Amino acid sequence: MIILMSIKKLVRILVTLIAILLAIFLSFSWYFNWFSSHEMAAVFSSEEINLMLTEEIHQLLHLRNQTLLEKNTAALSSLYNQKLRNGVWAYEHELKKMKYLHKWSEKQAVTFKDIDSDVIVRYSKPKGEGFTVGLLVSTEYQYSYNDTPEVTDIFRIGTYHTLDLIPNGDSWVITKEWYADPFADSLHLDEMTTEVMKKIITSGQPKDLSDLNERRVKALEYIDQYCGAASLPEFGFKYNPKYGNFNAQGGNCANFASQMLFEGGGFRKNRTWNYEKGEGSKAWLNANAFNDYMLNSGRASRIAYGSYDQILKASFKLLPGDYVAYEKKGKVTHISVVSGQDSKGYALVNSHNSDRYRVPWDLGWNNKGIKFHLVRVHY
Repeated sequence: MIILMSIKKLVRILVTLIAILLAIFLSFSWYFNWFSSHEMAAVFSSEEINLMLTEEIHQLLHLRNQTLLEKNTAALSSLYNQKLRNGVWAYEHELKKMKYLHKWSEKQAVTFKDIDSDVIVRYSKPKGEGFTVGLLVSTEYQYSYNDTPEVTDIFRIGTYHTLDLIPNGDSWVITKEWYADPFADSLHLDEMTTEVMKKIITSGQPKDLSDLNERRVKALEYIDQYCGAASLPEFGFKYNPKYGNFNAQGGNCANFASQMLFEGGGFRKNRTWNYEKGEGSKAWLNANAFNDYMLNSGRASRIAYGSYDQILKASFKLLPGDYVAYEKKGKVTHISVVSGQDSKGYALVNSHNSDRYRVPWDLGWNNKGIKFHLVRVHY
């Protein structure tokens, strides 16, 4: 009798284990059969599909980041379906980005050590044999100066992607991709490296920031928390919900800088510079108008103005809470707020539009013709 009961108990355990293993197999093997049985996807909730896609896309972007680091064009090419025109365009854009990052690192006398991305799938829907996916991607870059390889500097860039992908054997390939690339203004790869620049950069020394004005400290805390997709994970990759997001209307960079000054820096609103009931004045929202207002109101003054080589030395004077205005064809088109310095004292910035956290201030802005306003804010 005891032996019979033990056998029955063993049978029940085995049946339970088989059921669990079958459930796991069905949950994680769905994509291998996706292209042969679309109806199978109906078994899974959108949350489950997004979770599975997140894992697959994270692996895909991990491979792509490695190709960028290693300058491996063949491996990069394998991640795209280049039988389709959109796949070719997506590949060619990343190829330009790869070349730009290495050209910038040469100018900066640094070596990139690691690139790693956090991925959040915001939505997904079936498309042909694969999916169209909306992504938030927060990517951390690690670099070291060539003369101090033991010291690692870190910055983060956040981007919002629309991605089409299809199965390719046991992996996936990209057939189409769009995102606002923070390097887009420098992908023409104008010559930007000189030995004079390298010497200026590598001889820099970090400043003692222990005695920063309290208003600057609070401004810094604000921009670190609310720099969106580039922020640290504990802040949830979000903008401040008290304010509108004007990226779709031309940009949110001046709005972010204005928030820093009001919420963190304690500057008072007025009739010219104001935000209320979901609407902001031109000086609050527009990059060119914001810069004009700050300089003409006496709330700020210009440290330097000119091309990169003309103002490189002066850029080491920037402090957290100051800002950089980027001018193209005589008009300021972007504002970044100074958030710190790296191990050589090189100024770092946060911004919206293409979200940035502690990014070297010129990264993505190295084309000829771009002028820079380095601006001291008077707290």
